[in-house]
Order: sequence, then C-alpha cells, then structure tokens
Amino acid sequence: MVESLFPKGTARFWTALLSILLAFAIGAVMIIVNGDNPILAYSTMIQSSLGSVNNLAATLAVATPLIFTGLSVAVAFRTGLDNIGSEGQLYMGAMAGALVGIYLKGLPTTVHITISILAGAIVGGLWGWIFGWLNVKLKVNLVVTTIMANYLGILFTSYLANYPFKPPRAPIGSTTFVQDSARLYRFFDSSTLNAGFLIALAMLVVYALFFNYTKFGFEWKTIGLNRFFARYIGMNIHRQMLWAMFASGGFAGIAGAVEVLGVQGRFVQNMSPGYGYDGILVALLAGNSAPGILAVSILFGALRIGGIGVEQVTNVPSELSSVLRAIIILLVAAQAVIFAFLKTRRKKHHELGSTVRS
Repeated sequence: MVESLFPKGTARFWTALLSILLAFAIGAVMIIVNGDNPILAYSTMIQSSLGSVNNLAATLAVATPLIFTGLSVAVAFRTGLDNIGSEGQLYMGAMAGALVGIYLKGLPTTVHITISILAGAIVGGLWGWIFGWLNVKLKVNLVVTTIMANYLGILFTSYLANYPFKPPRAPIGSTTFVQDSARLYRFFDSSTLNAGFLIALAMLVVYALFFNYTKFGFEWKTIGLNRFFARYIGMNIHRQMLWAMFASGGFAGIAGAVEVLGVQGRFVQNMSPGYGYDGILVALLAGNSAPGILAVSILFGALRIGGIGVEQVTNVPSELSSVLRAIIILLVAAQAVIFAFLKTRRKKHHELGSTVRS
C-alpha cells in the first residue's frame, strides 16, 4: 500500500522536511527567473500568513478542513486502504450537514450543531463504506472507484443545490442558509476561523488515542502492515476494513459539515478548492501521525493565505502557493519510487547473499 513505500519514524520526518525545503528552493529559482526577489516574496508570504493575529486566524481557518481530510486519508492509509475519495465524501457530508442545519428547527445550539456534524460524518462515512464494500466483497479496485466517487459526489450535490434545495432567485447553486442555532461560533469578525478548529484538534487527539491505545486501532494498524498475518491470527479483516472506510469517509464528511456550519453558512456548489485532494498530501507528508497532520495542514494553510499576500506586494502571482504544493507532490512521489526501488534492491541483494552462502 501507499504507506509501505515510505521510510518509518525519524527518516520519514527528514525526507518530508527535505521535500518542503527543496520545493521552496525550486520556487526561489522560478521567482528569480521571473525577475523578482525570492527573499522579499517569502518574507511577505510569512508576514501575510503568520505575521498578525488576523493573518494567523486566516491561516488556521484554511488549515481546519485540511486537518479533517488529512485524518480521513491517514485512517485509510494506516489500514492499508488507498482511499482517494475524500473530496467526494466532503461534499456529501457538507450537503447532509446543511440539510440538517436548515430543516431541523427549535433545537438548542449545542444539540443542533452536534446533530448536523454527526449527519455529515454518517453520510460521508457511508459514501466511503460503499466503495470499501465493493473492494472487500467484489475486489473492485479502490483507487479507481474512490476517484470516480469524487465526481459522483460533487455532481450529485451540485444537482441538489441547483434544483430541489435551491432557494428562489439564488444567483448560484446553493441551499438556503442554515438556522442560527446550527452556526459554529466565529472567534473573530474579520476571519472565518470558527469552533471547527477546536473540533479538528479534538479529532486529532481521538485519532492518536485510537491507534495507540485501543484494540481496534491495533487491529487496523496490523491489517495495514500485513493483511495476511492479520487474517492468520484470527482478525476479521473485511469487517475492520469496512469500519476503517466508514471512519475515513466520516472525517471527510465532518470537514464538509464544518465548512458549511462555520464558513459558508449554507451548501454552495464547488465550495471546496480541493481540500480532499490536499488531504492526501497532508497525510503522506505527515507520515499519518497526528502532530504531523496538524503541522502540515498549517503549512498548507499558510501557503494559501501567504500566496495572496505575495501577489499584493510583489509581481509574483498568488499561484506560487499552488506551484509549491505541486512541487512537493512531485518530490514526495519521487521519494516513494526511490524508496520502493531501494527496498527491492536490498531484498534482491539479501536473497543473492543467502544463495551464495548456501
């Protein structure tokens, strides 16, 4: 699986850090070629994303959905499942959270928010479970089906937002606004940072405790490391894989619900700029660890917000942040190929040595 192609522990941290530093070095060369000063560009990026309370709040607001989608992908990867469908699961969860936020009335704020987020988690989880079931029961390739499911989820929710649930005279495909009792608290009037960030931090703790201190977490890790061994010692791997896909989709569904309840206030078509896809890179760079997911999510949030500031101060376009993320993706992919090649070479060398000794 994907996780097995990368080194473990400290080595993974250093390779991820190297990828990030190389990406910024390559970006600096591109800035120089464009006739601009990379030191000014990067210092502006840091100032725009982290240099004040408001800027930091904007960065954390962008990091919040990335934490959820990073957790979504990490749960699947640690169980040996290549779930590439977090984007579609996010949209399905967003629509579910929006509908519960709109049509349930007369509830206390805490209850209404809880039910809306649970609805997003359940619907996103079921959307992931369906394709996990196809993989477990019918051996349908999970990568292919979850990629296709992204488009299904996005188009299906767009249809709902443009026809059955679109309010009259709305200029774009959207639902009506959720009830005030379903709105997540915003910390600043000038920022979309809301209580969803605290929920994301809580989910990071739950994720870490689950995989480190629970029986099911141990089983999921064992299945991800060696599915045949897990079956040999009596684990019901198919059932656990389905639960893992449900949990994976559930985290993405929470991301969508939090985006609706805390940022948009309603479901809006094309509301995600690719949070689900970015979650894949977050999980890979983080080594599926909770602290790593938090750090990488904040880094990517800083890149998005900082890119806007760079465009305002210099001639460097805001797309610099997208270019940096793309370079990081390429470097991470290259590392996966290199590590797989070295692993194969070591295995062949060991087999050759054993043959010679015999």
